[in-house]
Amino acid sequence: MKFSTKTTYGLRALARLAKNYPANISLSTIAKKEKISGKYLERIFAILKKNNLVVAEKGMAGGYALAKEPQKVLVYDIIKTLEGGLSWFHCLNETGKVFCGAKCHCPAALVLKKIQASVWSTLEQITLRDLV
Repeated sequence: MKFSTKTTYGLRALARLAKNYPANISLSTIAKKEKISGKYLERIFAILKKNNLVVAEKGMAGGYALAKEPQKVLVYDIIKTLEGGLSWFHCLNETGKVFCGAKCHCPAALVLKKIQASVWSTLEQITLRDLV
């Protein structure tokens, strides 16, 4: 299992917001401190904003802030949002259901389902507050 740089950078940027919660931070400040391309960060934050993980405020004191308190933002939700889902095995859907065919009796399916469920469970227990 490998997460994209979008997810890695998104987690780093959101951890930065969590450290400064509830204050706003500009994307340029986050980009500079985290050494992430500003343009790439803009695309990430557009996704985060669309999915209600961050809010934006315009003006001199503007920038981005978390939409909820850091202890209420699950790493699971961030990764699911940025990865576009959480199904890491080609024969399992996001709910863990085997969908490789009606007559699939893959001996690996049971193991893969357990791995996927364990990873999800772990991610659902970690919040942004835990990262900072």
